[in-house]
Amino acid sequence: MSVWLDALPVGAVGVLLAWALRRRGRSGLRLLIIFNGLLLAGAAALLLAAATAHPAAAAPHAAAVVPTVTAAATGGGSNSAALLGAAIAVAGSSIGAAIAVAYTGAAALAAISERPELFGRAMVIVGLAEGIAIYGLIIAVILIGRA
Repeated sequence: MSVWLDALPVGAVGVLLAWALRRRGRSGLRLLIIFNGLLLAGAAALLLAAATAHPAAAAPHAAAVVPTVTAAATGGGSNSAALLGAAIAVAGSSIGAAIAVAYTGAAALAAISERPELFGRAMVIVGLAEGIAIYGLIIAVILIGRA
């Protein structure tokens, strides 16, 4: 049941975005910005609800939860910071690699079209740009391993 609760808003936003992108002109762009704003507001509300929730409020009468709650409150059993750091490392490195590959790939294609013998050198440069994402994955694996 929780899968449907997670997938339904994402699917609805996807359908609405596809509909907005089919429209041409400023109205399609305006709708796209509105949808993104609504999605941002929903994510901010979810983040606020998760940040302000008290761990003991979830199950106040369960005796088995008390050691876990006290360990999480003292920081002993909480590894959410490491997981959040791993997610940021992967996302940031992937975005950086995408930007780098876009620029180097375009320049490599332009160079190869003029001088085909530069293919090997151009692909090495594009591969070095893609290595940024691999560094982010390595950092994420290290952070998750220590969590």
